[in-house]
Amino acid sequence: AVEDKEFYNHGGFDVKGITRAGVNNALGRSSTQGGSTITQQLVKLTQNWSKDRTYTRKVKELILAVELERTYSKKEILAGYLNTAPYGDITYGVESSMQDYFNKPAKDMTLDEAAFLAAIPKSPTLYSPYGARYDKQSLLDRQDYVLDLMAEQGKITTAQRDEAKKVDTIAKIKPRKAKYTSIQ
Repeated sequence: AVEDKEFYNHGGFDVKGITRAGVNNALGRSSTQGGSTITQQLVKLTQNWSKDRTYTRKVKELILAVELERTYSKKEILAGYLNTAPYGDITYGVESSMQDYFNKPAKDMTLDEAAFLAAIPKSPTLYSPYGARYDKQSLLDRQDYVLDLMAEQGKITTAQRDEAKKVDTIAKIKPRKAKYTSIQ
């Protein structure tokens, strides 16, 4: 709902999104305007292109995204993205994020937790409670935004959205465990 609402309707790239980003970048409205689909983001994450923002890299990304869509199913691409997306300073993938934040498997996640996780990849250092520049209010606003989009797009009901917004997800987060304290 928040990353790529047309994911199941495109072949790896979104012409409208790329055009909008190109126009905004050309007019100086933003030098980092988004236009990437989940497929393009998966390519970028797996090719370590996060810092490279050149037009040449964008063309390569488009070509690889189309090839990815020709080779893999949408379910496989989404699984790849969910397993590589950043969810905090050293946390990648939904399963490890659920373990880190909530100490439970992803299959047991609740709607408020799903919206919480969906909020983080846009800016992990800002939105992750474990991040260096964590901003609690920004995270809560983004989580609510994700829930609103899900309701607007018919993925959940407004009652489900309202119920999820009532949950204090931040209070459910477990303190970060030191993973390697017993190594000698």
